Amino acid sequence: MKRYVDVILPLPLAQRFTYVLSDEISEQVQIGCRVVVPFGQKKFYTAIVCRIHQHAPEGYEVKEVQSLLDDSPILVSQQFRIWQWIADYYLCTEGDVYKSALPAGLKLESETFVECKAGVEVEVQLSKSEQRVLSLLTDSPVQSVKNLEKDSGIKNIFPVIKSLLDKGAIILKENLRTTYKPKVEIHVRLTSEMRDKARLHQVLGEIERAPKQFTLLMKYIDLSGLLNGGALNEVSKKELLVKSGISLSVFSALEVKHVFETYDYVIGRLGTSHLSAVVDSKELNEYQQCAYDEILQRFKEKNVCLLYGVTSSGKTEIYIHLIEEMIRQGKQVLYLLPEIALTTQITTRLQQVFGTHLGVYHSKFSDSERVEIWQKQLSTHPYDVILGVRSSVFLPFRNLGLVIVDEEHENSYKQQEPAPRYHARNVAIVLASMYGAKTLLGTATPSVESWYNATTGKYGLVCLKERFKNIQLPEIIPVDIKELKRKKRMNGLFSPLLMSCMHEALENKEQVILFQNRRGFSQMVECKTCGWVPKCQNCDVSLTYHKSTHQLTCHYCGCTYDVPKVCPACGETDLMNRGFGTERVEDEIKCCFPEAKVSRMDLDTTRTRSAFEKIIADFEQSKTDILIGTQMVSKGLDFDHVSVVGILNADSMFNYPDFRAYERAFQLMEQVAGRAGRKNKRGRVILQTHDIENPIISQVINNDFDGMVNELLAERKLFHYPPYYRLIYVYLKYRNEALLDKAALMMADKLRAVFGDRVLGPDKPPVGRVRMLYIKKIVIKIEQDASMSLARERLLSIQKEMLNNDCPRSISIFYDVDPM
Repeated sequence: MKRYVDVILPLPLAQRFTYVLSDEISEQVQIGCRVVVPFGQKKFYTAIVCRIHQHAPEGYEVKEVQSLLDDSPILVSQQFRIWQWIADYYLCTEGDVYKSALPAGLKLESETFVECKAGVEVEVQLSKSEQRVLSLLTDSPVQSVKNLEKDSGIKNIFPVIKSLLDKGAIILKENLRTTYKPKVEIHVRLTSEMRDKARLHQVLGEIERAPKQFTLLMKYIDLSGLLNGGALNEVSKKELLVKSGISLSVFSALEVKHVFETYDYVIGRLGTSHLSAVVDSKELNEYQQCAYDEILQRFKEKNVCLLYGVTSSGKTEIYIHLIEEMIRQGKQVLYLLPEIALTTQITTRLQQVFGTHLGVYHSKFSDSERVEIWQKQLSTHPYDVILGVRSSVFLPFRNLGLVIVDEEHENSYKQQEPAPRYHARNVAIVLASMYGAKTLLGTATPSVESWYNATTGKYGLVCLKERFKNIQLPEIIPVDIKELKRKKRMNGLFSPLLMSCMHEALENKEQVILFQNRRGFSQMVECKTCGWVPKCQNCDVSLTYHKSTHQLTCHYCGCTYDVPKVCPACGETDLMNRGFGTERVEDEIKCCFPEAKVSRMDLDTTRTRSAFEKIIADFEQSKTDILIGTQMVSKGLDFDHVSVVGILNADSMFNYPDFRAYERAFQLMEQVAGRAGRKNKRGRVILQTHDIENPIISQVINNDFDGMVNELLAERKLFHYPPYYRLIYVYLKYRNEALLDKAALMMADKLRAVFGDRVLGPDKPPVGRVRMLYIKKIVIKIEQDASMSLARERLLSIQKEMLNNDCPRSISIFYDVDPM
């Protein structure tokens, strides 16, 4: 009887699809394996088998699975469950989750190739673009569309290909493309003839008169352990030549004599040779031990516990002791961090204790490395501890016992684009519950939602109010730069007090961190005469000036533009920079302190893994005196010699149209301040602001988290915001603004018919056009005790109705659940 499989495709499609299995692979396929299936017109995709059955679908002809890619499943049962939960809760499809979850190397996709028809003469006249494409195909008759576009220099090559296809000059075909190849090394072994002892002795006698060949063969016998009996050691060709000191030509001579043969040996990319000897974890002090014991106690009562520990209280050491306890119980641990920058420091610390038991997983690793980590997690000897960023929640685990979410308040845990727009902290909590594991949320500045859940009894709560070695919290000094600017006493971007503190720190061989939460040189360029500001052609946003490239850049679509020499509106040449970013701060600091070694840490300077590591290592080793950075410098980094932190413009953090603006501003300023005076003495934080009377400034100075959170909770309860209500943002995108406005109003009316006054909008978001698509936003506020599954059902029903009847099908409608 025929067997069928239901599969998940890596496409944003709501349903699963059914295929029939051929007799050759019918008995080998398992749930969780990858199969190659045809989909659409001659396209092939890697699908995941989620169900095997014998029920033939009715009403259409079922396509056959092309091939089976795995001998054993690459997904475990809990992964299917978490994919389904993410798709349901975050209003996306399982295909969206699949595309985000698996490394690209595990997703084979078909690629379109163009082939020139042999011996065909085109009778109609060809355009220059068509002639260019055919000329390239003459040199190489089969090429991918991607390569043709690159080599021809034609920006949009598809109309040209379609035209040549219509004229019968070319044909198209689909080939499967894989991006993952195992890393191999050339190894050496004796030929089958030489494995006979008598023959080997004979050859040794024959080559005694060739001393170099004899030395090389004897070195192989030594390295392989041939005379010891049992399994032979693997010997690489490189190792053999280096350790014997013999040249390649001698080795080749032994190959010709059929003594040696070479073969590819898979060595993988997860090297461990750089690891130093493992050391014991540090003993906890009395406050840390008390917190550790309390956490274990809370875990007996609750599945989730919030550890609220001030900056530099030693939370990482508590995590290490909890991980050790889990490993003793034979369980695995997932340790989540919000930023790749943080993994560098913490990896070093964890590797000292856990050595080869630790695996690290984030996007700065190559795709092949991520594939091999995934495969190791499925092996019989997986990592006991995985340290990673939000995508680590998708890894397979056999026996997960604990999830640690460090800096749980960070909005970097929320995926913004593309779908699934999940929050890794919330996914981690659900994932842990599926394994029967515990979740520990750690932070010095809890999110309002987590604090509410902990204080109302949903989560356990443990507080750690003492800094390690009883170091005092930094002294936070506010500076009114509005008044200083009026009196013309500012030194560029720096107040006299900040300048004085930096001078003192540098004289004492101490370090300084300067925080400005905006990259680039200036926020915008403006004409002094008429006020014209250059904007992106694709997005409704002003362009940021980057001095290093002398270009204007859109931080939404990435487009770059030349800096205008004259204003196109009035013809004047007096263009000035407005606002400032980290690039300008770096420029001015180098003028003020020419002898100081200055480094900058933002998105522009940390695009590679090695760039992160070098900046952090240089600052740790005091090779850098002043570190300038965006919010990357605020996230849990631990530097011994920082005595001064400067927050250059606090107002930019809380003067933002968002209900979370005050919460984020408090968290950022507290976290940045926590970098000061972490080891040897009390640090100083110079907080520059135009609005010194703002209540959040005094709350930061007094470290008044309770006051801040109580004010926000009262406000949010009054206006129906989280944690009392759930938010769902409904976004509509389309290239035609008038049609989009009409569709958005129509959808808002349909939503109000179901959800009543819980619906706000439609409104234009702060950036109303991105990549040539106009955007409208509708806000839905839903009570915490309301059924999310029912809300999802109603929303998707309205969306389907809209796309089927009331608006163009190409309008994009998507959702952001629990937006940040």
